[in-house]
Amino acid sequence: MPTSLLSHRSRAQQEPLPCSQAAGAPRSPERWASGAPDRHRSPRSALQEISILGGYGRDGVPDAIDRIDLRMGDVVSVVGRTGSGKTTLINDIELFADANTPTGRRILIDGRRPPEEYRDDPARNPIALITQHTTFLSDLPVDEFLHTHARIRRASAGEVESAVNETLAFANQLTGEPILLSSRMTELSGGQTRALLVADATIICDTPIVLLDEVENAGINRSRALELLRAHRKIFVFVTHDPRIALLSDYRLVLKDGRIAEVLRTDENERRLAPIVGRLDDALADLRDRIRSGARIDRFETGGLA
Repeated sequence: MPTSLLSHRSRAQQEPLPCSQAAGAPRSPERWASGAPDRHRSPRSALQEISILGGYGRDGVPDAIDRIDLRMGDVVSVVGRTGSGKTTLINDIELFADANTPTGRRILIDGRRPPEEYRDDPARNPIALITQHTTFLSDLPVDEFLHTHARIRRASAGEVESAVNETLAFANQLTGEPILLSSRMTELSGGQTRALLVADATIICDTPIVLLDEVENAGINRSRALELLRAHRKIFVFVTHDPRIALLSDYRLVLKDGRIAEVLRTDENERRLAPIVGRLDDALADLRDRIRSGARIDRFETGGLA
């Protein structure tokens, strides 16, 4: 598991907590102005960090932090009761808020205001937002959709085929019913759609920052998703009510009344509890699958917890 690279500053303490140094070259606007753009590589590929500068909750109480730095390899959960402001927070991130949203938060990329091209050119935007309600409008077959998208993003035919195959394999590890290349995009189930979106953003788009808003409600295999996503060392932010995702994250942001009320780094005790929660979750998933398949329920295995 990668070392958590959270750095934040409590308004109450007004003292910085320890944080590790970002890797890579010195931050400089020249990285975004060093010649003509390349169709297959964009400045976002050098991205190391996205920062959230604190704002205010609905009642005017400030966020409990001045700044949070999310760095490559971080897996973060955003938790809180319904209506606490979780989706508002990731909307601030997606919109590159600059004190121009109701929260007053600001978003920085590698310590600087994001380039305008990130907002204006979807191909260069380093953020992908996937929600439980995201759907495809295209009626293309999956095969045609993936190949068309990969040809836009990849330089050679070999890279295109490799990206398509990897994307489909990735998606099919997240969903119960396999996705067929011959299926039309609009025929996919909710879980298949979200699985393909996550895989597409991770593999073909190679998006550095992926925001996932309650996708566990769409039938995605959460543990497998986290395992696969970690291997790609991007910044993943989950808005979730799922204890399994929260305990497997590096840290979690707790939202209350529209503000960031607390930042909790996942400790060793929580890491030890995660497999127990996982076994219970697997037992419930097995029960759901049996009910969906039409089986009668005459027993319930609780993963050794009963």
